[in-house]
Amino acid sequence: GSSVRHSGARDTVNTPPNTMAAVVVNASMAAAAAAAAPASAARARQQIGSSSSSFQGLRQQQACSASLRPSSSAATRRALSIVAAASADESSASASSGFGRRDLAKSALAALALPAIAAMPAGPAKADELSSFWEAVNLPLEPGIILLDIAFVEAEPAHGFLLGTRQTILETFDAGKTWDFKSIPAASSDGDVNYRFNSVSFKGLEGWIVGKPAILLHTVDGGATWERVGLSPRLPGAPVLITATGDNGVAEMVTDEGAIYLTTDAARNWKAAVEETISATLNRTVSSGITGASYYTGTFSTISRNKVTGEYIGLSSRGNFYMSWSPGQAYWQPHNRSSARRVQSMGWRPDGGLWQLTRGGGIYLSSGTALPEDDNDFDEGKIGSRGFGLLDLGYKPSGDQFWTVGGSGSVFYSNDKGKSWRRDRATDDVAGNLYTVKFSGEKTGFILGNDGILLRYIG
Repeated sequence: GSSVRHSGARDTVNTPPNTMAAVVVNASMAAAAAAAAPASAARARQQIGSSSSSFQGLRQQQACSASLRPSSSAATRRALSIVAAASADESSASASSGFGRRDLAKSALAALALPAIAAMPAGPAKADELSSFWEAVNLPLEPGIILLDIAFVEAEPAHGFLLGTRQTILETFDAGKTWDFKSIPAASSDGDVNYRFNSVSFKGLEGWIVGKPAILLHTVDGGATWERVGLSPRLPGAPVLITATGDNGVAEMVTDEGAIYLTTDAARNWKAAVEETISATLNRTVSSGITGASYYTGTFSTISRNKVTGEYIGLSSRGNFYMSWSPGQAYWQPHNRSSARRVQSMGWRPDGGLWQLTRGGGIYLSSGTALPEDDNDFDEGKIGSRGFGLLDLGYKPSGDQFWTVGGSGSVFYSNDKGKSWRRDRATDDVAGNLYTVKFSGEKTGFILGNDGILLRYIG
């Protein structure tokens, strides 16, 4: 399933929950919202709203050159500013926003400023073959940029987008052989706001991008043009995963605090799928005996979606327990772990089972396709990781071949669905950590790392 992993996750501090839901905020409302009192902001984030709450989208057209707007009248009506908003407590929630004038001014200016990446090196990327499986694509990026996600336009398989830190958005038209910068005026910054683009997803020609600080971009023409979707600064957590579940404005958005939002009309309206954040759920159910859940104020470090069932798995930032959610459930369900080994990352296998990567380079697979009852339901895979940490696991769509990646250029593959592994020694000289491996086809796969490392599958 689709997944996201964000490095450097830190615990946040939240006070006990209070009535709240996301509030409608856009650039024209920034001045009024700036006067809000900060004292209740943390409390307001924890309770998302009842399962029946509907988020109404207030859409306003922002000043924009006609050449930057989608050509169709329907797309034009999707203004560059939208809301995700609350039902019963809208006015109260607006008054309890903890963002100051400077923070909201940044949000207003971000849609108008010049792209921050304009000064970066220009020109398409080239590739150098590493092994019989992978080639290294030399991207025109500054040192220190971490690549975070990659996706291809479903209706145009050779056309894709690559995301990263420091407002990095790259575009390819030749299946990832060469890349160049994609300028998106709607995502530009005033210099103070530096977006980290976490997730990209396409269905047909429709696509979505989310990032931190909270930003949402939407396209209906395969990425030729993008519009900005305004999000409230009181959104519980930062958006870290977006999934286009339909090609007619249907999508799911998840934050690192466990808020799940669903839209069926291209973000005009959002509906909360869960009633509270993971912190509120764990602190409310602390008597259940979940280790490490008492007064928990952390975030998810890994969130993975099952493509078939729509279920989610979220790993705690400390790696000592995980939570699951299935469509129709009002709350995330916590799962305890008896083992002392901390989990680095986890996600879904193509057969519906789970995989776990533990600190120190261990790999574990659930013995069945149902959610495991405890750690005894996981079997350890045979892998000689040399002590280097493993950070992500991916597989070809057929499920016949698995790949896992990690620190110091570590790359391993399995031809028996994860039971045993072999190392691709040719990548040992890659000078960096590899965070993500993704396959969109049997012959289309990529490995993403720090310092702009991008490996393309050629096997």
